[in-house]
Amino acid sequence: MISYIIRRLFSAVILLFVISLITFFIFYVFPRLGGQTTESLAEQFVGKTQNPQAIAAVIHRFGFDQSVWVQYGRFIKGIFVGYDYDTGTRMSHCPAPCLGYSFKTNNLVTDSIGQWLPVTISLAVGASVLWLVFGVAVGVASALKKGSVVDRAGMITALVGVSLPVYFVGPLLSLVFVVNWHILPDPGYVHITQDPWGWFTHLLLPWIAVAFGLAALYARLTRVGMLDTMNEDFIRTARAKGLPERTVIFKHALRAALTPIVTIFGMDLGFALGGVVLAEQVFNLPGIGREAVDAVGQSDLPVIMGVTIVASAFIVLANLVVDLLYGVVDPRVRVS
Repeated sequence: MISYIIRRLFSAVILLFVISLITFFIFYVFPRLGGQTTESLAEQFVGKTQNPQAIAAVIHRFGFDQSVWVQYGRFIKGIFVGYDYDTGTRMSHCPAPCLGYSFKTNNLVTDSIGQWLPVTISLAVGASVLWLVFGVAVGVASALKKGSVVDRAGMITALVGVSLPVYFVGPLLSLVFVVNWHILPDPGYVHITQDPWGWFTHLLLPWIAVAFGLAALYARLTRVGMLDTMNEDFIRTARAKGLPERTVIFKHALRAALTPIVTIFGMDLGFALGGVVLAEQVFNLPGIGREAVDAVGQSDLPVIMGVTIVASAFIVLANLVVDLLYGVVDPRVRVS
């Protein structure tokens, strides 16, 4: 198991390095191949007070006149040990992990992402708990009561959930629970350390809106997996040995049925952490998904690049956790 973990960690590090290389070339090399010059790139930093001296200072400060590989090496160095920028009048230190400065606000990209990240993490993790718990529970109940009212009601709800997007479910939930019934406050973000109950109530509707469709998908997958597993020989053997039905279902059948669920859960959680863009737009939550959309509209390259790398790192991390859990759930993975 230890060698399996080491191999997966090594693969994750290599993958992050490749992602950083591809991302850097996409955002800093391809625009130049399309005709953008170092001066036009520097003008985005200078803003309205443009003059040749200011543009030349920015080019020198950020090293736009250096070779691509020198700039990439400086970018990697900044991530691990930080970087010192020479402004001409003083040295400005960007601490590790340094992802540069925003074109528009001139703030450190890592500081901005650090402000947005708790919102996205709260939204993604809370929604993932809902869609996993309710999806698996409905799927197991439907499989055990195949053909019953419970099964049909669960699958009809799942079909409706898969069909309805977040931008429809979100406003509908707000209209019912906030405007008409006054049960919940307007969706928003309250830091969990300041007001845990406020954090929960303000995020409950966004969680439900994000989780509704995915819970429906997980319910259908769990039902199919349980129905297939319940017909396997090892389930009949377990029953023939006289094991309690609860042990047969939850220790043997559900464990086997959860193997594909674990795989897609890691990918879904990684994508959700990378930015639940629609939910953040619908509920006006200041997470990295909404801010990334704003940065794209403003052509703020350092912010776009920083968010892309952070989102990619979350997806790689989520897949790494899934690989490790896969080895725990299925012993054949450890052996291979």
